[in-house]
This record gives sequence, structure tokens and C-alpha cells, in this order.
Amino acid sequence: MPPLPPKAVELNRDGAAALALGDLATAEARLGVAVEYSPRFTEAWVNLGLVALRRGNLDLARAHFNRARDLNPDLPAPHHALGLLADRRGIGAEAEKHYRMALKVDPGFVPARQNLARRLFERGAFDDAREQFARLSQVAPDDVSGYVGLAESLLRLDREPEADDAIARARARFGDTPELVMLVARQLLRRGSFAEAEEALAPLTSDTDAPRAAAAWAWIGVARAGAGRQAPARDAASEALARDPTCAVALHLERELGVSGAAAAPSRREAPSRRRR
Repeated sequence: MPPLPPKAVELNRDGAAALALGDLATAEARLGVAVEYSPRFTEAWVNLGLVALRRGNLDLARAHFNRARDLNPDLPAPHHALGLLADRRGIGAEAEKHYRMALKVDPGFVPARQNLARRLFERGAFDDAREQFARLSQVAPDDVSGYVGLAESLLRLDREPEADDAIARARARFGDTPELVMLVARQLLRRGSFAEAEEALAPLTSDTDAPRAAAAWAWIGVARAGAGRQAPARDAASEALARDPTCAVALHLERELGVSGAAAAPSRREAPSRRRR
């Protein structure tokens, strides 16, 4: 294959940047010109498919991704993109197949490793997820998500000492990131250190990431319930669901506390503890 025209490479790069910013019209225009310069530009076809995927035009996305794969099946990106499309369609088995194909082409392709591990975890294949997260921590050692996923998978497998070791190694490498603080708080909960867990979680309740703030409130609710503080636990569950109505921990806590729907709304709010050391 002849070298790509420099202008096509520039337009693809700028189109990908516009896509990352959510400027789909600009991205589409730039990428469209890129493939005019070079109709066999695999990466530009993948990026055009990602624009279509963002717009919800799944048939067009499939056409672009298939074209990219047919042009060069020895690149991981088209296979990964087809996995994203299958994920969007809710076809988990097909998504996993495409992610695995991307990794067969390039075992170091991080997005496919991340998404395969996530898919496995979501469907409850925790040992397989553990294996993929462990590999992710090796191919992307500067990404905390591999270590967090590894610890989460080990916890689901009731392998707590190994999970604690994974958390300790991650904290030594990354410090107390929000993801790791959440795991440390859950360690404290397992040990019955409810007040300490709430204290650790308190700063995360104001996180700008709504699902993370919801999770922090939900685990605070678990801590309060563990300490026998039922009404404040309900308050925390309500706070969590106000930020993320799908928060699984908060929904489970509400069921455990015998609260559902509007009845969960507390008459008062209790702020998480922030004791000074």
C-alpha cells in the first residue's frame, strides 16, 4: 500500500480531535475529505464510523467499520469498533468476540482489553474478568483501571487477601485516587470500621462525577446501616439515588432497609462525617 497523503493524515488527526470534543459536524467533514484523499485510509473510516455511532446511526456505523476491517483486517481498531457497535446494540457475545479479535491482532491494544474486561465483569464472569484486568495492568501500567478492576473481580470471587494486595500495590503506584479511596473504604467496611469508612468516603460525596458521588453516598449508607443507624442510612441511600437512580448499591440498600420509591425520601439529611485527624 502506498504511503498516505500527508493532508489525509492531518485531516484524520484533526477530525479525531473534533470527535473527542463532541463536534460531530466538523469531525465528519474533516474525515470525509481524508477518505477522499485516500479511500483506503482504514483509520479514517473507523473514525467516520465512530461519528455515526455517536449520532445513533448504527447502520452507517456498521458499514464504515466493516469497510475499515475489509481494507485491513490486521489492524485492531476496526475489530474493536465493531465490538463497540455490538455493545451499543446490546449483543454482548458479539461484542466480546470482536474485542477478542482485536486483541488477537494486537494484544497490547488497550481499549479492547478494557472493554473485554468490563463486559466479562458485567456478565458475572469474574474469574475471566480478573484475568483480563490483570493483563490490562501489565499492558497499561499507568492506568489505574486495570488495578481497580482486578481488585473488584477478586472481591467478587471472595479472594479478599489477594484483593487487598492488589489495592496496596495500586496505592503504592498511584496514591489515593478516588477509585482507590472507594476500595479502601470498602476494606474498612469489611472489617467493621464503619465510622472510618464514612470518613474516608465523605470527600467523594461532592465529586463532580455523579456516579462516583452516588457510589460514595451508597457505601456511606452501608456503613451507617452496619452501625445500626437506619434512618441516616436511608438518608444516604436517597442522596445516592438523587445523583444516580441506577446505583446498584443504593437500590440494594433501600430494599434491605424496607424503603422503596417515594417512601425513601427522608425528612432530614445527615452530612457524612469529616472528623479531623
